[in-house]
Amino acid sequence: MLFIPSPKYLRELRKAAGLSQAELARRAGVSQSLIARIESGDVNPRVSTLQRILKALEEYVEEELKAEDIMTSPVITVKTSDPISKVADIMWENAISQVPVLDECGNVVGMIHEKSIVKAFLKHREKAVNFQARDFMTVPPPMIPPDTPLNAVFALISDACPAVLVMKNDKVCGIITRSDVLKYMVTRIKSGEHRRREPYTRSEA
Repeated sequence: MLFIPSPKYLRELRKAAGLSQAELARRAGVSQSLIARIESGDVNPRVSTLQRILKALEEYVEEELKAEDIMTSPVITVKTSDPISKVADIMWENAISQVPVLDECGNVVGMIHEKSIVKAFLKHREKAVNFQARDFMTVPPPMIPPDTPLNAVFALISDACPAVLVMKNDKVCGIITRSDVLKYMVTRIKSGEHRRREPYTRSEA
């Protein structure tokens, strides 16, 4: 069974994206009158037509949004000299799975992931407390400027690269993880940028 957003919900999505009916129609390859009729509830669109409209909205949002729009800031960091036990405590207390490692000058020199912490304690057990962050950090993730388009961020983040760091004046000012991207896009596209979700209505294919 297929469901589509209500006319009011679709209208809120368009307004949240900052698009006029004419611009959305052009991007979706449909007429402005059809967009107007859908939003007013005067027509029950084909599912394929609605998918084209929603895809146009999503592509527009990806073009317009920048890394700074979805990054988490300020960024929790650790120092190369921090004991691995301290790093584990910081990650646990802040419910994060990865943390950038900075040198004494504040430069990003690596990244520590929760898997590395687990391996450290499994391999060295009580002796793990004698190690420092520098002993288990990996290479730094990709570093990007704040105005990087969101679709470029999408291209960088993957299973092998679960995060990117946002840099300003050679200092880390934000972090974007895979979950940040998913959370933001689901909220933006499917909830009208934090607006109340409208009831779904059924449509004939």
